[in-house]
Amino acid sequence: MGRRERKKAATRKALADAALRLFIEHGYDAVTLHDVAEAADVSTTTLLKYFPSKEALVFDEEEDQEAALVSAVRDRAPGTTIPQALRAHVKRVRIRPADPDAHSETDTGYGDFFDLVAGTPALSDYGHRMWMRRQDALARAIAEDTGAPSDDLRSAALARFALEASAFARAAADAEQALDAAFDLLENGWSATGSCA
Repeated sequence: MGRRERKKAATRKALADAALRLFIEHGYDAVTLHDVAEAADVSTTTLLKYFPSKEALVFDEEEDQEAALVSAVRDRAPGTTIPQALRAHVKRVRIRPADPDAHSETDTGYGDFFDLVAGTPALSDYGHRMWMRRQDALARAIAEDTGAPSDDLRSAALARFALEASAFARAAADAEQALDAAFDLLENGWSATGSCA
């Protein structure tokens, strides 16, 4: 990465960090784009060159998210099924664990971030839309891994339902239990649930 790219990356990170700090301290709705730009010592025009919307300031790792999802499929341990790998990945990145110590030191502020997003409808909606934009890339990775055609409907369905499982789980009283129920269904099918309906 050249000097110019490093400077751009540093400015982008400074903006995202300032925004997150202000949003957590004052509440998302109370903070303006001007406030964020001022805290990062740039103009609002410069801020908008890096982030097209206020919501985008909170979710600044879009490309990393897609790469991590694809990697969860491609780089899973031998003997691990695709649904098992996706369950573990979704649980790690989308579901807040009951034990706050379950995350590593690199996840400092994860609880604050989660609370901010969960407590702000605009951020929850934006985050879900952004997460679901990974569906096509995930479906292609699943199809490629299984030797199916790139437009395979089963791969697309698994990608869609695996991604939607996080929204289902986050709305439940016990998110981890709900996520496990969803992925058990994806892994084993309805007939394996023991239901007679």
